[in-house]
Order: sequence, then C-alpha cells, then structure tokens
Amino acid sequence: MLNTASPHIETSGAQNWQIQRRIHSLIDNYLATAKLQERLQNLPLQFTNPQPRPWKPINWQAINRNQIIGIKAEVFLSILIGAMDTEAPIRGYTQTSRQYLEKLHPQMARYVGGIVGEDGELQEIGLWEKEERQHTPALIKIYTQLTGEKITPKHRTVRGYLPTDNPHEDLYRHGLHRVATEYGATCLYLWLMAHATDALQDVLEELAKDEINHMTKFWGFGVWAFPNTGLIRVGTTLIKTRSQTYQRNNLIRTLRRMMATLNWDAWTFTNKATLLYTFTYAIHRLCTWHNSLTPEYLNNLLQQS
Repeated sequence: MLNTASPHIETSGAQNWQIQRRIHSLIDNYLATAKLQERLQNLPLQFTNPQPRPWKPINWQAINRNQIIGIKAEVFLSILIGAMDTEAPIRGYTQTSRQYLEKLHPQMARYVGGIVGEDGELQEIGLWEKEERQHTPALIKIYTQLTGEKITPKHRTVRGYLPTDNPHEDLYRHGLHRVATEYGATCLYLWLMAHATDALQDVLEELAKDEINHMTKFWGFGVWAFPNTGLIRVGTTLIKTRSQTYQRNNLIRTLRRMMATLNWDAWTFTNKATLLYTFTYAIHRLCTWHNSLTPEYLNNLLQQS
C-alpha cells in the first residue's frame, strides 16, 4: 500500500504525475489477476459458511487533513458526503438484488440479501449487507475526524424490484447494473486512496477491498450464469432507454446522478482526468482477468452450487 506522507497543497505538475503513478500502482496491486481469482474462488465457501471479511485495526483518532494530498480538502469532503449518501440505503440494495435472484439461484440470493420469512420479515442478514453496512459509519467517522462535525446521510430512495414476465432477463439487466455500480465504487475508493496517506488511507483501503471483493464475485457469477453474452449485449442493456423500466435503469442517468452527488463540477481538470484514468486502467486490468474465466473453470467452481 502506498503510504508516503505529503503535505496537503494544490497539485503541481510533479504532484499530478505522482498521483497518476500512485493510481497505477494501486490498480496493479489490488486488481491483480491472482487476487481477483482468490476473491471469486471464495464465493462457494461463502455459500456454505458465510464469514464477513475482517477489517484490520484502524487508528481513527490519527486521521487528519494533512493526510489528504493532491485535492482540495473541501472537494475531498464533498466526495465523502456523496459516497456516504450513496452507501447508506444498503438494505434497499440487498433486498432488491435478493428478489431478482431468489427464484433462479437461492444460494446467491442468500449471500446478497439473507433469508426472509413467509411473513416478509428478514430472518438472516446477507453477507454482502454485513460487509457493506460498515461503509457509511466509516465514512461518517472520517468526516467527523476531518471536520469536527457530525453528519447524517440523506435518506435516498432505492429503485425497487421491477419484475417482468422474463425473470432470467430481469436478473441479467439488474446484475449488469449491480456489477457496474460495484466497479464504480471500486474505482472511486482506489482513486481516493491515491489522494490519502496513513490512517486515512487505511480506512479507504478497507472500503476498496470490500468493493473489489463484491464486484469480483458478482462479475464472475454473472459470467457463469449468462455464458452466451457479449460486449454488444452488455452495452445495449446498460444504455437502453426505450421503455419506462429501462429508463429507470439507464446507466447514463445513473452516472449523471453520481457525478452530481460527488460534486463533480467543483473538481479540478486534473482530478477529473485522473479519475477517468482510474476507470480506464481498472477496466483494462479487469478485462485481463475476465479472459481467464473460461466456462470450464467457472463450471468447476460454481456448478455444484
């Protein structure tokens, strides 16, 4: 993990280059094919014996503004607010995904959304929720340490379960957007890690590891569940807007909302450019891993489930 202390100053050309090198190094490390394979191979074990990934100890009291580099503190804080508002309604996310999965793959449904009784009450929390529900409190703690102020996330309505008469296609469409969302969170936290040092970076690292873990499992499961797909179908599904259902799922609308949530207009050109570089280089590394996900490998891993 990169952890070179630097003063919090406006970015210079040399520092811009340093940030890009940090991003490159972080992606090479955390999105290495061997690590992604390890995360995916862990999925069947979580079906039979779900165990949350433990975080390393965090020195919360040591977090301070001097650990922010290459970005204005005010912009960094606005990104934290946007991230916590997005992370907060985790129960809505998990239960929506569970509903799309429960008839087609009960074990994956349990992994993401737990077990719901006949009365509709949640009897067991899913492993995905157990891990993700740590994120909003962690972001709140960071914000409080950096500002001395307490903050409450905004209540945000989550797009609910919208079934059609084709549950297989419903799951495919929902799953693609879920993977895209996890990929976006992965890139954002890796990008934030490149702009942080010491204890602040330690927290962001744990957030990034969780998102990478979940993205990898959802991605690999999706490739196994929908083997006869391709880039054209993926692209058209993500941007399709012809019906009301698709309009609500449109990726372009989601990206616009996310950029507004993260206060994109206040970012410098360099901040925007390095985030776009993060997205681009991350997908390059993920595609390298994706090419190793052969039908034989995935069937051996997931068929029994």
